[in-house]
Amino acid sequence: MSVLNIDIVSDVVCPWCFIGKRRLEAALRELRAERPDVAPRIRWLPYFLNPDTPEAGEPYRPFLEKKFGGPEKLAQIWAQIVEAGRSAGIEFAFERIELRANTLRAHRLIHRAQKAGDANALVERLFAAHFLNGENIGDAGVLARLAGECGENETAALAYLRSGEDADEVRAQAERGQRMGITGVPFFIFGGRYGIGGAQPPEVLLDALRQSLNAS
Repeated sequence: MSVLNIDIVSDVVCPWCFIGKRRLEAALRELRAERPDVAPRIRWLPYFLNPDTPEAGEPYRPFLEKKFGGPEKLAQIWAQIVEAGRSAGIEFAFERIELRANTLRAHRLIHRAQKAGDANALVERLFAAHFLNGENIGDAGVLARLAGECGENETAALAYLRSGEDADEVRAQAERGQRMGITGVPFFIFGGRYGIGGAQPPEVLLDALRQSLNAS
């Protein structure tokens, strides 16, 4: 098997990152049919969509209304995201989200999972918890439970989250992405050389995957 490394720069409170994840999965299903000899290896890299978020979080809707210019504009943006989400099999439930979460703990949990293996199931669970269930993914207890649902030891995950372990490394990874010129997410890097920004349609991502393989 030939390994194809895929880096995904994202934040778990970014709805377009959730959509981008699903669209990449669709592209990878097509690639698997064409190239069954290729094994994708995905690594999730941190991005802080709202780096000024307080550690305890803050009310969700008021922040977004201020950011985007009022309730009518926010409603338009949400409607666009909901439509795009449905085409990717996601039923966004923005009305359930009460808190704008600080995502440092979530990124640390992803980092911890990747040190042991694959974090894709955890990332999916984090997106779903936030956007489908309205859970506070900045809370250590919630995050530890989600880790447990993905097969990790919940008690160990909680102890890790309550410590400061890996916080500096996660922040440094996010800073490296900024130095690379990444100013928006999701951002995909295929084979360490081909970068593509945004939640692109599956066919666009598939073409980028093919180009990466052809160049290797």
